[in-house]
Amino acid sequence: MSRRVVRQSKFRHVFGQAAKADQAYEDIRVSKVTWDSAFCAVNPKFLAIIVEAGGGGAFIVLPLAKTGRVDKNYPLVTGHTGPVLDIDWCPHNDNVIASASDDTTVMVWQIPDYTPVRNITEPVITLEGHSKRVGILSWHPTARNVLLSAGGDNVIIIWNVGTGEVLLSLDDIHPDVIHSVCWNSNGSLLATTCKDKTLRIIDPRKSQVVAERFAAHEGMRPMRAVFTRLGHIFTTGFTRMSQRELGLWDPNNFEEPVALQEMDTSNGVLLPFYDPDSSIVYLCGKGDSSIRYFEITDEPPFVHYLNTFSSKEPQRGMGFMPKRGLDVSKCEIARFYKLHERKCEPIVMTVPRKSDLFQDDLYPDTPGPEPALEADEWLSGQDAEPVLISLKEGYVPPKHRELRITKRNILDARPPAGPRRSQSASDSPLSQHTLETLLEEMKALRERVQAQEERITALENMLCELVDGTD
Repeated sequence: MSRRVVRQSKFRHVFGQAAKADQAYEDIRVSKVTWDSAFCAVNPKFLAIIVEAGGGGAFIVLPLAKTGRVDKNYPLVTGHTGPVLDIDWCPHNDNVIASASDDTTVMVWQIPDYTPVRNITEPVITLEGHSKRVGILSWHPTARNVLLSAGGDNVIIIWNVGTGEVLLSLDDIHPDVIHSVCWNSNGSLLATTCKDKTLRIIDPRKSQVVAERFAAHEGMRPMRAVFTRLGHIFTTGFTRMSQRELGLWDPNNFEEPVALQEMDTSNGVLLPFYDPDSSIVYLCGKGDSSIRYFEITDEPPFVHYLNTFSSKEPQRGMGFMPKRGLDVSKCEIARFYKLHERKCEPIVMTVPRKSDLFQDDLYPDTPGPEPALEADEWLSGQDAEPVLISLKEGYVPPKHRELRITKRNILDARPPAGPRRSQSASDSPLSQHTLETLLEEMKALRERVQAQEERITALENMLCELVDGTD
C-alpha cells in the first residue's frame, strides 16, 4: 500500500515574479522614517507611498497605470506638520485614503481620478483626539466610514469619519505602546499586540478583553497578529534568543499554540499579509530581500511552508493589492508593491495553470467595495459579513465616487442616483468645494502658461540681441 508523502495543495507551486523594469515606478524618494509600517497602500486604482518631505509629512498617490519615471515635481498629498507614519485606503471607496502622522492627527483625503496640478493640501476631514503620534490605521472591513487609529498614547480610537465623532475610545486596555491592530472578517473583534508582550482579543463595543496571551513570543522585539479565516490568530515575533518566530493560536484556548515555528535570525519585524480566500500568509520583513509564504490549514502541522520569493535588493516597505485588483486571466493570486530606496516594484504571485478559463477554485467570491452596515448600525451591536462579489468577469473599479456630505455631515460613498446633473447652488458643500478647486486649478494652470509664454518671449529677445551682437 503506497503512502502519500507529498501534501496535496493547489497552492504548492505558487511562484513569485518581479515585474519588468518598465512596469516599475522610478524616482520616488521613499520615506526614511524609522517606523514599522508598510509605507505603501494600494487598491485597484491607485498606488500610495509615504515619501520624504521637507517641513512636514507627505505621501504620493499615483494611478496604477502611471509606471516608469515619476516627475520630481509630481503633486504630493501634503497637510501633516510631522512625518506620515501610516496610510490606508478605504475598502468601500477607492478614492478615499486616510493618513496618520507624528503630528498626532489623522487626515482623510479625497483623491481625484485626474492628476492634480499641484499638491493636495486640504483633507476632507481632520480627526484630532490622540495626544501623541498616531502610527496605526485600519478601516472597518464591513461598516461604512468607520476608521480605527492607534497612537503612542496607548489609546485606540474608533471614528465615524463622516461626522468626525469618536465612536469608541479604548484608553485603559494597553499599558504600553501598541504594535499592531487587526479587525476580524466582520469587524466584531480586534487582535492587538503590545510592548508588554501580550496578545489581546478585544470586543471594541464592550471595551472588553475577550481573551489574552502573555508572551505569545518571548522576545522583546515587536510582535504582529492577524485573524485567519477560521478565527485563529496568526502571529509573528521573536524568541528570547532573538530568532524570528511565527505562531498560530486558537483564541478559545490560548494556553498552547496550535503551531509555533522558528524561522531565522534577523532584526527586521515580519509584516504578515494574509489572504483569507486562499488562506495563504505572506511574510515580508523590513530590510529583507525575500517574501516567504505559508498555507494555513486545519491539518497538522497547520502552517505549511510553500516557498520563498527572493531578490537582490532589500525592501523598505510593501503594498498588498486587494483581491479585486488582481488579473484573474493570468491566475494571479497576490500582487505586492515592493519599496526600494528610490522606486516601487510590483511582484506578482501566480498559480501555474494551463487553461485560459476562469479558475473558480482559485477565486471564490471576495469582499467587494460595498459596505454591509452603516456606522451607527455597527455601533448599536449589529454585525455583518462583507458583501461579496464574483471575479469571473474581472473587476472594473467604479468611476470617481465623490464623498457627499449631508447636513449631518456623514460621508456617503454611494454614487448619486439618476443622471448626473450640472453643478448648482443647491449642490452639497463638497460638490461646491470641488467646483471651486477646479476653477482654482484652471486659474493656476493659466498663470503657469502665461509665465511660460513670458519666458519664451524673454528668451526670443535675448536670442535676437545675441544675433544682432554677432552681426
